[in-house]
Amino acid sequence: MSILKNILILFWRIWFYILMGIPIIIMFPILLVFTSREQWYPQFFVVARFWAKIVLYGSGFYPKVTKEAKIDRTKSYMFVANHTSMTDIMFMLYCVKNPFVFVGKKELAKIPIFGFFYKRTCILVDRNSQRSRKEVFDRAQARLKNGTSICIFPEGGVPEDESILLDNFKDGAFRLAIDHQIPILPLTFFDNKKRFSYTFFSGSPGVMRGYIHAEIPTIGMTHANKKELKDNTKAIILKTLEADLKK
Repeated sequence: MSILKNILILFWRIWFYILMGIPIIIMFPILLVFTSREQWYPQFFVVARFWAKIVLYGSGFYPKVTKEAKIDRTKSYMFVANHTSMTDIMFMLYCVKNPFVFVGKKELAKIPIFGFFYKRTCILVDRNSQRSRKEVFDRAQARLKNGTSICIFPEGGVPEDESILLDNFKDGAFRLAIDHQIPILPLTFFDNKKRFSYTFFSGSPGVMRGYIHAEIPTIGMTHANKKELKDNTKAIILKTLEADLKK
């Protein structure tokens, strides 16, 4: 029975990666145009959200998002969430309508087809390079000045120990938010690890729940408040995850 289950999971995971690539191939000319100029990024973002829905629904995931407060479409935010799965990218695109730019690890740029546009539209970071982290900060600063929101998974990657509910947060997202006096908007993803973790022979279709918390203002904050802001944000997400486990 376990062999049959693994075979089914294998084909299902292959189908997931096919779904990631086929829409990109079909929409390649449109995506190429929209990623050729930074001012056309909002148009690219609309297409990216459409792609995310294709991948999620086509893989048998059923997104269900609860909002504590409405997101202001006219404001820039620093979106942050717990990071447990490759589907976090698609799910974040599903949850948020405000155009934002991902800050993500450069390794994802190696994924065929997907990686081509990933590196053209996202801010890539090499976690082993101090110079890379400085360049990422500069590029994120420029995007925020143009009014585009930023999305960072502040854990800096998926914890290697899958038993860890929430890893330590890094400073970058909170430093940027304070520098630009934009609010932090935390999101909690409950099911992404269960649905599609980095353990290959695992996961299943099903409901994929998210919770959009109220924004955390940064007006008047300085770098002296950075740790407090970071710890408060982490506590909000962790408390929500722990409460869900108790249900």
